[in-house]
Amino acid sequence: MSVTGAVMVPHPPLIVPEIGHGEERKIQVTIDSYHRAAQKIAKWKPDTVVVISPHSVMYADYFHISPGNGAKGNFARFRAPQVKFQADYDTEFVQMLCQEAEARDIPAGTLGERDKSLDHGTMVPLYFLDQYDTDYKLVRIGLSGLPLTKHYELGQCIKKAAELLERNTVVIGSGDLSHKLKENGPYGFQKEGPEYDERIMDVMGRAAFGELFDFSENFCEKAAECGHRSFTIMAGALDGLAVKTEKLSHEGTFGVGYGVCIYEVSGRDTNRYFLEEYRQREEEKARKRKNAEDPFVRLARKTIETYVRTGEKISVPEGLPEEMYSRRAGVFVSLKKDGRLRGCIGTIAPVRGSIAEEIIENAISAAIKDPRFHAVEPDELEHLVYSVDVLGDAEKISSPEELDVKRYGVIVSRGYRRGLLLPDLEGVDTAEDQVEIARQKAGIPEDAEDITLERFEVVRHY
Repeated sequence: MSVTGAVMVPHPPLIVPEIGHGEERKIQVTIDSYHRAAQKIAKWKPDTVVVISPHSVMYADYFHISPGNGAKGNFARFRAPQVKFQADYDTEFVQMLCQEAEARDIPAGTLGERDKSLDHGTMVPLYFLDQYDTDYKLVRIGLSGLPLTKHYELGQCIKKAAELLERNTVVIGSGDLSHKLKENGPYGFQKEGPEYDERIMDVMGRAAFGELFDFSENFCEKAAECGHRSFTIMAGALDGLAVKTEKLSHEGTFGVGYGVCIYEVSGRDTNRYFLEEYRQREEEKARKRKNAEDPFVRLARKTIETYVRTGEKISVPEGLPEEMYSRRAGVFVSLKKDGRLRGCIGTIAPVRGSIAEEIIENAISAAIKDPRFHAVEPDELEHLVYSVDVLGDAEKISSPEELDVKRYGVIVSRGYRRGLLLPDLEGVDTAEDQVEIARQKAGIPEDAEDITLERFEVVRHY
């Protein structure tokens, strides 16, 4: 036995009548769909129900799996303390899941619990399920700040644990969609809000789980979604399985998206190993990108690959463009992995004898010395994407109106403090944003008025 099925559901506490006091009827379609999903789970008669909740314990680099024999919870936070829950954990499943995660080098386990109580991302699904079935044990898992690929891998571990234990297992991906659907909603409007909801409901409605990796972190952040990582873990638990999909509903009455889908496993399907397919596509992209890299980026790559593998710094090689030997300039070297920044270090003005020397020194620093990240490991090298920015001369400006976020970088100074932000960065859409981020990087107080602004252009090499 293994994973029998899964459901994608939202978790608005208002959907519970004791909390909504009639307001819940405005999302009756979602309520009806929730009941259908809960009835389907009950029909599957699961031994174990795995709930993936964005509101359980969350760490940047670790998946928390709730420890102990069980937990209690209630909706006191939402003025309904009388609605209570008592859940018994499947301790054997938790142990097996932790072992599988460790075997795959996935940082997951039962350490670091801050609050044993059940969270509302878990209790709302249980509110509906418990009306139809209580003969199951629970596994509760939180999210992390790790890449989506790691979330999918954890889902694969859920599937493997279910198979090894011969558990009839159901996975609940608990998560709301965008919180930015309406101007008069509690979180306001952002154009990415409805765009996210349309895309995610299309992807989940087709069970096209490989497309979950195509949602950029910046896009998801602007949409203010909370369920994408939950859905990705759930998708991983269905890896390689054929599913019958029912797209039940989508509503955004209160300015937050609520989507409900059911996935019933009908066998195996060798065409649905989505992570494997994604990695093959990324490897092909990496090969093409590597072949297309210009001499600036090739030097950064060679520097980092040599240093990480051997600990040795290369000398300036022969055969580079003359500009790299004869010209001096500030240089930033940036690394990305899985679409996310992995390191970025540079110099505002030249401090070495040539651009080539600047690239070598800053490449090593970006890989090893960026305080925001741990040092690059050898097994990461093939997954890194490089860019090298060569800075032009900075010129003083009198206001942010003289900036263009696509064309100019900015330097914000006050005394000895200086903060720099490169141009054309994902998620930086206005000059005000650009100045604010650079100010924060410099540690300049928000109310400081005696600041100096400079702008500069760059030549970006890929």
